[in-house]
Amino acid sequence: MITEIGITAGDILHVLDKKSPVILKEVLKEIDAPHDLILMSLGWLAREGHVNVIKNGDDYTIKLV
Repeated sequence: MITEIGITAGDILHVLDKKSPVILKEVLKEIDAPHDLILMSLGWLAREGHVNVIKNGDDYTIKLV
């Protein structure tokens, strides 16, 4: 499972490298992985200090640090 989280985290970083900031809904559309896995990977990236996640109304804005 750790490997899948890491690979998906890399996919998230790739999306953010093309366009940052981006809303969570866009990330979920861009990456072909289960929502739970994307959220776990995003949490890992946030915990490691690679991204900021900001509540923005009904969604979240994600940007590279």
